[in-house]
Amino acid sequence: MAYWYEGPLAAFDTETTGVDVETDRIVSAALVVQDAPGARPRVNRWLVNPGVPVPAGATEVHGLTDDHLQRNGRWPSPVMFEIAELLAEQAAAGRPLVVMNAPFDLTLLDRELRRHRASSLGHWLDATPLRVLDPRVLDKHLDRYRKGRRTLTDLCAHYDVTLAEAHDAAADALAALEVVRALGRRFAARLERLSPAELHTLQATWHAAQARGLQAWFARSGTPETVDTSWPLRPELPAAA
Repeated sequence: MAYWYEGPLAAFDTETTGVDVETDRIVSAALVVQDAPGARPRVNRWLVNPGVPVPAGATEVHGLTDDHLQRNGRWPSPVMFEIAELLAEQAAAGRPLVVMNAPFDLTLLDRELRRHRASSLGHWLDATPLRVLDPRVLDKHLDRYRKGRRTLTDLCAHYDVTLAEAHDAAADALAALEVVRALGRRFAARLERLSPAELHTLQATWHAAQARGLQAWFARSGTPETVDTSWPLRPELPAAA
């Protein structure tokens, strides 16, 4: 019997102008689809001229400069339409979508759709919702007492997955997909009886618990930061940009 982690998976990733989902913008994105382990992935890539300056700190991370994006990037509106359309296709096909730290990428996409299309991600998924697999949430739940960081680079090292070019959207998406396959095999006894739809629901609960734990740690350490418990999409703020 083939389990979900040995079947078709898609993965989505973005590179951005920063880390604020309400105000920052997408500068590149990728959707990777793989029909089976080891199969050649199909890759859709987008390069976006965000219409705002790219901070030097962001360029240091992903290497995309204002000049490069202005010369080679497309306007955001058609790109966001194409991304939303393809994500809706994954949902309609019943293909689980891997998104590392899903509340960041999916919320940022939602805000870009609102900004440039007067739409929302939820609008595109009215007929069939996404079934999201978030390697960060899964790993923190299944191996909760392991010490150390859990960035994509850390998870790739832990699960022996090659990350060819960190902070390239397509490379990151494929690596996250492979981490989920490896994670599924390692914790097969706990995961093989769960469908992606059931896992989607469970991850919302697991992420909320993880966020509350982090919030409690911030409180003890005197850090004023607020942790959002929503997963895989943060609710719209009344004054969202």
